[in-house]
Amino acid sequence: MTVHQIDRRSFLKTAAVAAAAASLPPFARAMQPPIPGSFQFAFFTDTHIEPELNAPHGCDLAFAKIAKLKPDFAIMGGDHVYDANAVPAARAKEVFDLYKRSEQILQMPLHHTIGNHDTFGTNEKSGISTSDPAYGKKMFEDRIGRTYYSFGHKGHHFIILDSIQPTEDRQWEARIDDAQLSWLTEDLKKAGAAMPTILSTHVPLVSAFPTYANDYAPNTDKYSRATIANSTEVLAAFEGHNVLAVLQGHMHVNESTTYKGIQFLTCGAVCGNWWHGPRMGFPEGFTMVSLNAGKLSTRYEASAFQSPDIREKF
Repeated sequence: MTVHQIDRRSFLKTAAVAAAAASLPPFARAMQPPIPGSFQFAFFTDTHIEPELNAPHGCDLAFAKIAKLKPDFAIMGGDHVYDANAVPAARAKEVFDLYKRSEQILQMPLHHTIGNHDTFGTNEKSGISTSDPAYGKKMFEDRIGRTYYSFGHKGHHFIILDSIQPTEDRQWEARIDDAQLSWLTEDLKKAGAAMPTILSTHVPLVSAFPTYANDYAPNTDKYSRATIANSTEVLAAFEGHNVLAVLQGHMHVNESTTYKGIQFLTCGAVCGNWWHGPRMGFPEGFTMVSLNAGKLSTRYEASAFQSPDIREKF
């Protein structure tokens, strides 16, 4: 199992806040942010559910294992379905229905991150008109929920980001748009500088993946799709805040990169290599995240799915 741990600086910062709060008189403590609690949650990403390749069974296996571990809640990291953007409406609805049925196994609070395969009809191959009422992110919003928002849990702040921006030429770019960036800046301000914060984004903010894999050759695409195009602006918004980690999907591998004390954790996929076995040596599975007194650690859990058509990619 792969284990990542939050750096000592962030741990000491959180511990110092808790100690200072404990020394205050009761009326002052009531005004302080809650002391971070201890708990675990699941982060699973890239289910890419489809009728083929026994994918629904693969999702069921992963979800049943998550449920057995009894986390407080789960965050889905994007790419729920395969596919919604390059297929007719009937197929898009079918795969979303498959996902919703399989998800019921979890029986816990869920928070969803939108992925690039979750937008509807945005690829011209779909034959869908841009005037279709469900076009773009509307089908996701109607069937899954909001594309970005925040929530709190046991003295921690969580932010779900929308990194998928369809373009006028019916492609897409990984970017945090201006309106969302303004919202993020204000949301972090409201949470407070000391609040331990964890974010989820489908496309990574920071990743070394393009340097060691052939999937995303740097500077060859018209649009940035391996990492978020305006990541420097997003990272600037983190300055002065107690951001512990950013959970990321999209690459279907486990990778940990640390920058300015923040862990950027790209996590393996429920579907592995798109239901064709392990992806670059990483099996189908999900990530369990533990928080304990300001300390964050993760472990990767394999689902034990057996692909009927293994085409492992290294």
